[in-house]
Amino acid sequence: MSNIPVKDVTPKEQSLYAKREKIYVREILGFFQKLRTWTLWALMASYYGAVWLNWDGRQAIYFNLPARQFHIFGITFWPQDFMLLSWALIISAFALFTVTNMAGRLWCGYTCPQSAWSFLFMWVEERTEGTRNQRIKMDKDDMSVTKLRKKALKHTIWLFIALMTGVTFVGYFSPIRQLVPDIMVFNLNGWELFWIGFFTAATYINAGWMREQVCIYMCPYARFQSVMYDQDTLAVSYDFNRGEPRGKRSKKAKEETDTDKLGDCVDCSLCVQVCPTGIDIRDGLQYQCIGCALCVDACDSIMEKLNKPKGLVRYTTENELEGKKTHFVRPRLIGYGIMLGGMIIAFIYALSTRTPFELDIERDRGSLYQVTPNDTVINSYTLKMMNMSQQETSYRLTIEGLPDVATDASGFYTLKVNELREISIDLEVDPAEAKLPTSKTEIEFVVVDETNGKEVAREESTFIAPRL
Repeated sequence: MSNIPVKDVTPKEQSLYAKREKIYVREILGFFQKLRTWTLWALMASYYGAVWLNWDGRQAIYFNLPARQFHIFGITFWPQDFMLLSWALIISAFALFTVTNMAGRLWCGYTCPQSAWSFLFMWVEERTEGTRNQRIKMDKDDMSVTKLRKKALKHTIWLFIALMTGVTFVGYFSPIRQLVPDIMVFNLNGWELFWIGFFTAATYINAGWMREQVCIYMCPYARFQSVMYDQDTLAVSYDFNRGEPRGKRSKKAKEETDTDKLGDCVDCSLCVQVCPTGIDIRDGLQYQCIGCALCVDACDSIMEKLNKPKGLVRYTTENELEGKKTHFVRPRLIGYGIMLGGMIIAFIYALSTRTPFELDIERDRGSLYQVTPNDTVINSYTLKMMNMSQQETSYRLTIEGLPDVATDASGFYTLKVNELREISIDLEVDPAEAKLPTSKTEIEFVVVDETNGKEVAREESTFIAPRL
């Protein structure tokens, strides 16, 4: 018999779950880092500051769910304006498509809330626990008083930021100037307490613990962004032709030609150390890349020290990397731009021509009509009139389509700001004198703004009478 060992080909189980490796992001200075810092602080100032602004004696941005009123500075939106919200969301979608096709994931790298709060939490981590190498070393060491103090300080600041985020979010739905004092005296209702706790926990977990996991596994944009890319899309890319073959520069090289054979990449891995999602940009375009361009700043800093041209890692296109011409104006980008521009124009027109008045009419469901002893016919209606403007307004109500109609309504109504008034109206007609053409007559309720004489509403209904 042969003594040759037999190779074990028994299938082995392999887990599809890979344990997360903690990413220690290194802080880097540069143009794109400064640009992202400015956008981050602008976003934070807008989010935390806008809730405290006042407008005409009320909170400037206030979503009053119980009253179904959504105040955004000088405009009050109602559930009837839901179509405008749909348009706004469509505009946001086409803006995202346009920007992505033009310059990749700029939204993710500079203005996405997940990225913004993650960068803020990483900035706190850098200030409390030290540099990247110091954090790596500290996490490997056993627990000590110094380590416990730094960890406790970091998480305390994280929780404070998360709490302020939760309080601010709820402040857009519950007046912030009343909410904060209520928190101080523990006078919150159940919903306020729940949503403050929810958004505090969500911010603390997503920005402090999960970070890149949200971008890679939870965000749908990371999965479908590639369909908006083409060979002319600007994206953070590594110039393979210029950088390869990569290798470290040795001062002990015997011949000058030893380093001449290498590309410009010195394989310092600094671009990997500064990446918030932990990828190596030199491996090509990857869906995990959020386009923050920190690797560009890192590589440029190394090229500057080596007296080599910057841009080994840069915003560029696939065509440019292949030595081809980049087409900045192309059919897909033009299509996105036309759709975006058209939707913006339509939205502005709808907003500017929006009538700040709502009229709903309901017939009396108890009876179709009533016949009086004088042989006249009465139809009853319930009118709901809503003043959606920002000032008290007087309106005049008239009825068209019925000759010689009598009504118990005054015809003039003054509604306060955002007032909803329900009015019961009886219309009385003598069928013989009015000469109604049929038993069912189409009528219209017309409302005119007495301030400027403009018609603000016209609603159809029917007047029912017995056949003659």
